[in-house]
Amino acid sequence: MTDDATPHRTLVIAGSGIAGLSAAIYAGRSNNEPLVLEGTEPGGQLTLTTDVANYPGFPEGISGPDLVESMKEQARQFGAEIDHGVVADVERTDGGSFRVELRNGDKLTCDAFIAASGASARTLGVPGEDELMGYGVSTCATCDGAFFRDEDMLVVGGGDAAMEEASFLTKFADTVYIAHRREEFRAEDYWIDRVEELVEEGDIEIMRNTELLEIHGSEAESVDHVTLARNPEGYPSEKLEDSDTERFEFDVGAVFLAIGHTPNTDYLQGTDVELDEAGYVLTKGGRGGGQTATDVPGIFGAGDVVDFHYQQAATAGGMGVMAALDADDYLEERGRAGADTESEESEEPAAAETDD
Repeated sequence: MTDDATPHRTLVIAGSGIAGLSAAIYAGRSNNEPLVLEGTEPGGQLTLTTDVANYPGFPEGISGPDLVESMKEQARQFGAEIDHGVVADVERTDGGSFRVELRNGDKLTCDAFIAASGASARTLGVPGEDELMGYGVSTCATCDGAFFRDEDMLVVGGGDAAMEEASFLTKFADTVYIAHRREEFRAEDYWIDRVEELVEEGDIEIMRNTELLEIHGSEAESVDHVTLARNPEGYPSEKLEDSDTERFEFDVGAVFLAIGHTPNTDYLQGTDVELDEAGYVLTKGGRGGGQTATDVPGIFGAGDVVDFHYQQAATAGGMGVMAALDADDYLEERGRAGADTESEESEEPAAAETDD
């Protein structure tokens, strides 16, 4: 049972990246009047990308922020409301709707909920990283690699993502360097073997027991060079005072951070929505409708909060569309069920009157 004083919405969408805004456009067109809560990263990771050249429909490219703003305007035209707010908790009510609590303490209820809160790329926090993000520093090789054609590029990481991104970047780079803080990689054998092949071909060089300490450059000139540290025992940033640690400058034109993502799903921990071991939302998948549905009827997932593999703006947009359509089907069924219940109640015979 909900408090009459609590605002109620038909559909709430958590996240204002490409998935959330695509869902909002389609939900608005279905007259579901969605409320989009922007989350901790308004606009999603695309707002960190200065030039988006691989989103369909923009042959000359478009900046990430411009694309996001255009999608917001389009969503509003179809009746979506976009508001600041970070979802802190989602709870199912006795009546089958959802109680949503925001980080600032505000509460509202809704009939359906789309989790499109994305996954935050992990970063190192080294000097120059924030200032040059989008200007030679990137967390997405497939998004930004082509902008640095013929440059030497540095990939930081030692897992599958780092190996895959380094392999991809060989299409564009003069040489790709992989800096890993340990001797051994965490990646699967397939990716290690693939990288070793590219090392033999001269496309990749591996810098083991090496860490990135600082990124140098400017927005105008992009990345100019980096400061690295190397120690034969690994983890050199923890051993900077060790005489065996070598600190040196290294020329590269771009830096790609491939140290993983953290899905923004903490607010779903108290629900029955199933998450994988890394925290990504598990959806039904398969064929036909309902592919974005979770184990909780009325909660749907879209974009990088679900997809740990492709993590592209175009695929996130497609999933947002699917989630909006799945949510609309759910809301229609819920409306029909409610109407049937009311009809049955109205058809019950009235109690016979008796004379006193």
